[in-house]
Amino acid sequence: MIKVIYKKTYDSPLGIINMRSDGEYLTGLWFDGSRDDKKHNYQGVFKDLDIFDETIDWLNSYFDGNNPDFTPKYKLENLTPFREEVFDIMNKIPYGEVITYNDIACEVASKRGIKKMSAQAVGGAVGWNPICIIIPCHRVVGSNGSLTGYGGGIENKIGLLKLEGIDLSKFSIPKKGNAL
Repeated sequence: MIKVIYKKTYDSPLGIINMRSDGEYLTGLWFDGSRDDKKHNYQGVFKDLDIFDETIDWLNSYFDGNNPDFTPKYKLENLTPFREEVFDIMNKIPYGEVITYNDIACEVASKRGIKKMSAQAVGGAVGWNPICIIIPCHRVVGSNGSLTGYGGGIENKIGLLKLEGIDLSKFSIPKKGNAL
């Protein structure tokens, strides 16, 4: 059986956002032209779907400066148990707040009853996120205050954090390399 993938775009204040769906669930959300866009590049059929309408309602509320009180139904494919642990923690980061990769690593280590977990491994799991903004990977920062590691582009991470009212004066922007 051939699996049809549907797509739609959303014109946000930060630029075009691509949406992907299996017809029932949101399966992807990322900024057009970003590293995530290249990673998740897909063929698909443009179609109006209820899940896209629901996602657009959520995005409209979010970009109007609100913390939406609902979450569009989404499905994560190829979710490993480690990624699931990281995503559970990310989904609990309150609107307008940030945590570090190391904070997540410490929480995972504690839940597993182990001494230490790699913040870099957490970074890999966070970077895998196929549904940006709704799963708030933009709220994860480096423990040194760096706004590192956002596949949607550093400018978009800054824009999202500003929209949520986060004081960016205490953060730094990485100079060059993979961190951007």
